[in-house]
Amino acid sequence: MLKRFARGILAKPTEPEGGMVWWRRRIRPDPGLAVAEPTEIRSEPRAGEVSARSYRSAAILAGLGGATVTVFGISAIQGFFAPVFLALILTICAHPLRLTLERHGTPPGVATGTVIAAVFALLAAFVAALVVAFAQFAALLPQYASQIQEIGQTIANMLAATGLDQQQIQAAVSNLDSGRIVAVVGGILGSVAGMTFALVIILTTLILMAMDATSIPKVFGELEPEHPAVVEALQSFAIGVRKYMVATTGLGIAQGVLNWVALLLLGVPGAFLWGLLAFICSFIPNIGYFIAITPPLVFGFFVGGWSTVVAVVVVYGVINLVVQSIIQPRIVGNAVALSQTVTFVSVLFWAVVIGPIGAILAIPLTLLVRTVLIDSSPAAQWWRPIIGGFSQKRDP
Repeated sequence: MLKRFARGILAKPTEPEGGMVWWRRRIRPDPGLAVAEPTEIRSEPRAGEVSARSYRSAAILAGLGGATVTVFGISAIQGFFAPVFLALILTICAHPLRLTLERHGTPPGVATGTVIAAVFALLAAFVAALVVAFAQFAALLPQYASQIQEIGQTIANMLAATGLDQQQIQAAVSNLDSGRIVAVVGGILGSVAGMTFALVIILTTLILMAMDATSIPKVFGELEPEHPAVVEALQSFAIGVRKYMVATTGLGIAQGVLNWVALLLLGVPGAFLWGLLAFICSFIPNIGYFIAITPPLVFGFFVGGWSTVVAVVVVYGVINLVVQSIIQPRIVGNAVALSQTVTFVSVLFWAVVIGPIGAILAIPLTLLVRTVLIDSSPAAQWWRPIIGGFSQKRDP
């Protein structure tokens, strides 16, 4: 009997139907809950992840390399690229005029020819004004050669007081010679042959682009079913460039005329020249104001001293504040949508790539790059707020 009792104690007890035994409770798993598998701890990423990271790095390097080659290529053909792009901008700006003429019953060929003639007449008038202004500058500068040399000597003395090398100082001051200044400005504007070549390219390209512009609606109609983002990006580019260029041109003319009249009243020599310079520099954001105001300050000091300098600063500051800081943003609105940093860097970048005209065309060129790389790709839209393109809801 004792043996049977011992065997009963040591034997494995039989669990009742409810799953309870006298020393423990067994918890049955709920069949509705998924049992989590143990997490696999991997010391190294899978082969697929490694290849994806390598592909992303290779794509970034390939993109940077392609951008570098493209920039150097554009710089190599700047004498051809700049006139063609300028003709494209002029065609975009003049396109609504052709549509208006056609809506009033003008034949398409006559409307296109009228627009081409009007645009080229304005361009020729601007070039003529530029030539007259340069001639005035070349005649004006020798009259103040001695004063320019005095300024150069004053600058040399100030630099010598800082301990700089005398040879470097003399080399820098020697560039303030009136003859060299005229040569430098002439080199910036280009020779007569270069300007003639550029005008021929602009006129020819303008004619061909104006003729091809009649088929733009058909081209967009063919592209839109398969590439709607590209069509929308190109349309936004045309609207933004047109608003910016037309507004900047109109306000630049007003700014140049106001500066011209003010300088005439102040007796500053070369008032027409500096008014034209103010008009040209109105297309150069952030930097143009300082370029436009420097020559009037110098020549104003020559004829009127510090009182004239202060008057020029006040006049230019008020006109620039009203035109470029108050009126222009209201007209252009969100058409450009570039941050101040991107705008400033783009002016420097395009000036280095294609010369001084790159500073004037910096905004349209940057908008074209944004159109190609960001606006035409839905996957790249997240870049827009980074470069300043906030939506209307976020726009303050």
